[in-house]
Amino acid sequence: MRICISCRKTYDRNNLFKITKDHKQGIMIQKGMGRSAYICKSAKCYSDSKIKKKLQKALKTFLEPEFIDIFEKEIASYSDQPN
Repeated sequence: MRICISCRKTYDRNNLFKITKDHKQGIMIQKGMGRSAYICKSAKCYSDSKIKKKLQKALKTFLEPEFIDIFEKEIASYSDQPN
């Protein structure tokens, strides 16, 4: 069970996007070990206007604009699931 950084609700890991800051490989989506942040798969949470700032705070790092583009493409591949 993990908490979504946007809505602060608890979900099973299968219902969350995992964004990880690996100390060797950088920022990764849905894999890796290291400091992680979780976002639920509801459109309200992953399209939050403050999600970039929340991710940067949770991962304790600066997110490059290229990562945000990749993140948005990854999210577009998932369908919205009800809370």
